[in-house]
Amino acid sequence: MVLFALVASHQNVDLNTVARLSTGALGLSEEMVRSGPLRGSVTLSTCNRLEIYGELDGAPGSSPEAALDEVLAELAEQIGSRAGLDPEFVAGSLRAFTDAGAARHLFTVVSGLESAVVGEREITGQVRRALNDAQQAGTVSGNLLRLFEAAARTARKVGTQTALGERGRSIVSVALDLADDVTTGTWASRRALVFGTGAYAGATMAALRDRGCADIEVYSASGRAEQFTQNRGGTPVGDEELAAALERADVVVGCSGGSAPMGAAAFPAGPRTVVDLALTRDFDPAVADLPGVELITLESVRLAAPDETLESVEAASGIVERASQEFAASQDARDMDAAIVALRKHTMAVLDAELEKVTSYHGCTGAQEQIELAMRRMVRSLLHTPTVRARELAAQGRQDEYITGLSALYGIEVPAAPAERPAPPATADPEVTRRPQAAG
Repeated sequence: MVLFALVASHQNVDLNTVARLSTGALGLSEEMVRSGPLRGSVTLSTCNRLEIYGELDGAPGSSPEAALDEVLAELAEQIGSRAGLDPEFVAGSLRAFTDAGAARHLFTVVSGLESAVVGEREITGQVRRALNDAQQAGTVSGNLLRLFEAAARTARKVGTQTALGERGRSIVSVALDLADDVTTGTWASRRALVFGTGAYAGATMAALRDRGCADIEVYSASGRAEQFTQNRGGTPVGDEELAAALERADVVVGCSGGSAPMGAAAFPAGPRTVVDLALTRDFDPAVADLPGVELITLESVRLAAPDETLESVEAASGIVERASQEFAASQDARDMDAAIVALRKHTMAVLDAELEKVTSYHGCTGAQEQIELAMRRMVRSLLHTPTVRARELAAQGRQDEYITGLSALYGIEVPAAPAERPAPPATADPEVTRRPQAAG
């Protein structure tokens, strides 16, 4: 069994590449679970990152790296074909992590330590929704479920035991702070128009209200604005009303990630601030060239994001490191369980064979029960020390030595852990759309 993560984020590629890779990866890992080499998969797609987590069986005698290379090559070929990118470029854009490294990376991400705004808490909800989506699709293996549950626990510890993110900084908050600096008036007097109805649009609505903005309109190209505003307030805007809503708006915030960005020609004349937070742009960059228009993008947010204190980051990093070590130890212990079962099965098979010999020689006599009891006590005694030693080696990360010893001494081959049934579906999040969500 090999757990892995393939990652393209603002840490190693530009945001346009992240968006194109995310478009090419839609639904791909699910296909590879159903008809390919993956036991399970979870895809995390946000405005700053594409991360594919998976579990696969390592081929007998092959290294985890070799098994992952095959999966990476297949994913790169498929993503490249769908997104119009060279497969070698795709493969080079994806950083690979395996087993303990994959766990450490996920725990770091979910804790906000790799976000454009370090410490932002929105990423925690996005990781949770990625898991929910995979559960709905039936692609979550047992080991992946344990990985993401451990990630959620780690994020909670970081939130409760450190000061990281306590100021409520997020991509939305930083973007609105930038908008406040370049927009005339105050939030109480401004009119806002929000594009999108996903979870990120909901966070934008809440942040606007917190700043005192009461006049908020919502547009959805998919027609969900009315239902969205019923739950969150605001005024829905239809296609026929969009031009007038743009005319009224002092601040326009894009959170939808539509298939095609709105062109500059669609904007009426006049001063306004346009904030584009979508994974795939909601507005053409040429909007910035319009007279009186200020355009704020995810790159603007990244550059303007304030730094967290070194003390908070170090405390959170310590929690992440300990959590990743604990997860790795728990996985090692599960692997060692299979070795212990194999040893017990082998030893008891030898005992049964000896008992059969005794029975065939002495026949059905009262002495047989006494012989069987004595021999079983003997076997249990013989197994005690190897069993204890197996646990000790697992705790030290030396389980491979034990498994190799079984093969060398007894010719026992420890079977791979059986494939686990997908985790049961979770309740669907009505705010999660099929498009990649804009997020940290």
